[in-house]
Amino acid sequence: MDQNAMKQQVAERAAEYIEAYLEPDMIVGVGTGSTANLFIDCLAAHKHRFDGALASSEETRRRLEEHKIPVYDLNTVAKLPFYIDGADEVNPYLHLIKGGGGALTREKIIASVADTFICIVDESKCVDLLGHFPLPIEVIPMARSSVARALVELGGRPVYREGFVTDNGNIILDVHDLEILEPRLLESKINDLVGVVTCGLFAHRGADVLLVATPDGVQEVDASS
Repeated sequence: MDQNAMKQQVAERAAEYIEAYLEPDMIVGVGTGSTANLFIDCLAAHKHRFDGALASSEETRRRLEEHKIPVYDLNTVAKLPFYIDGADEVNPYLHLIKGGGGALTREKIIASVADTFICIVDESKCVDLLGHFPLPIEVIPMARSSVARALVELGGRPVYREGFVTDNGNIILDVHDLEILEPRLLESKINDLVGVVTCGLFAHRGADVLLVATPDGVQEVDASS
């Protein structure tokens, strides 16, 4: 089974996972990326059973609207039972690296208010130690160089993502060569740097449930187990 088939498989499983919980007034949070897009396509089959969605990016908003799923502003939503999104890396503790698509800030905001964060990946994203995938960091443009210097002091090699602007009007530094032994500590250190909007480490608020597509089917991991 190739990677695209596994992504489709886990997207379908995520839609099945939340299907039993859908209610007419429910809002569902949706992430950004190729696997999240497949989830949106699967979710569309159930759009008559829930009210609408929160989108973590303009790309996600467009895809939801293509399926005629209403998209809400977070400021108008009091309760979010589920947030479903992919990841670039996930460790056994369900800490994540996210932001390969550049939507990390809005993804982190929505994840922070969700009752349950369901992460959907194929098995290639599962690692013992985070950091092989470059860590994305959203930065205020005027602070690019000062933040980059601070990241070097933390042991990383920051690379400016040329020609990319986030939905928030900021830039991305992708930090290579990190061995992330203490994800929570590093997340706090980077987020404390002046000029950083947020980093792509989701350790303080990791996933609650991980669905992993493998050639033998979808495996489910619960953070409480």
